[in-house]
Amino acid sequence: MADATHRPRHHTSRGFRNNHPTDAHGGLDLLRWLPGFLLKPYRKLHFSVRPPPVEQLRANRTQDTLTWIGHSTFLLQLSGRNLVTDPHFSERASPLAFAGPRRLAPPALRAEDLPPLHIALVSHNHYDHLDEPSVRRLARLHPDLTFVVPLGLGRWFARRRIARVVELDWWQHADIAGLRVHAVPAQHFSGRGLRDRDATLWCGFVVETPTRRVYFAGDTGYCPDFAEIGARFAPIDLSLLPIGAYEPRWFMRYMHANPEDAVRIHRDVGSQLSVAMHWGTFRLTEEPLDEPPQRLRRALDAAGLPPERFQVFQHGESRVLWPSAHATEDSHAACSNSSESA
Repeated sequence: MADATHRPRHHTSRGFRNNHPTDAHGGLDLLRWLPGFLLKPYRKLHFSVRPPPVEQLRANRTQDTLTWIGHSTFLLQLSGRNLVTDPHFSERASPLAFAGPRRLAPPALRAEDLPPLHIALVSHNHYDHLDEPSVRRLARLHPDLTFVVPLGLGRWFARRRIARVVELDWWQHADIAGLRVHAVPAQHFSGRGLRDRDATLWCGFVVETPTRRVYFAGDTGYCPDFAEIGARFAPIDLSLLPIGAYEPRWFMRYMHANPEDAVRIHRDVGSQLSVAMHWGTFRLTEEPLDEPPQRLRRALDAAGLPPERFQVFQHGESRVLWPSAHATEDSHAACSNSSESA
């Protein structure tokens, strides 16, 4: 950690903080909210899963594709490299196998179904984003896999004897498997227990090839950081943006973007195409489970944006990105269905 004189503003003597003021979103607020949430009735939904083209994905070496596995987990095939975001394949988002948020849809791909992975992006250490059984399984199945994590999280991997880990602070980058991976700010927090609040950093990522930029926002509320991300990286060809887990706003507004916030992020970062995530997999907050896509459509209408600029995938949906043979000359190309997901 840098000394106090030269410490970046998001560093503290005990860990990290957001760039912009937020409410505490702390233990007392959690105790105020949680009992009502646990007792509140809700309409149970189970989302269908579209079987992805497993063999095509495993054999693919030339097409850029995106497959939504569920929640914040995507398989991204980019420039012949295979990446996974916030890998989560377990039944629950919890430290306990028998309690905690349970899946509303199974993971569309098993860890064993994935093509050989090169990079796993881990945005922070909350249980719905950093799942220990999934990480252990991927490290065992994919010997060439490098985990890219925010500052301070490398120790968690080292304790599990996972050595291929790159830690990044905000605005740092690393060149891995022929791709450049940048860590960028997000507005959130970290912690897996009662005594490690904000001890490790949280972030989003921008992945660059010579012709493309892909932004994975991680878990975040809306804040001015997105304008700076846009100033540094726009235009961004593809953004993966959260749209769920946002009610009640008095508790969630600083930490979880709602669909209206997601549209603002889309615009701030100069995204040519965005795809929704962080909804429809775990019940984490109070909004109806199927509300986020409906609100996203209304938010796009209100912003005067066509729906094809910000798309909602079905669980398991897999699409070829920029399918034209001349796509490398057109960074504004949109996503289209693959033959098996049309």
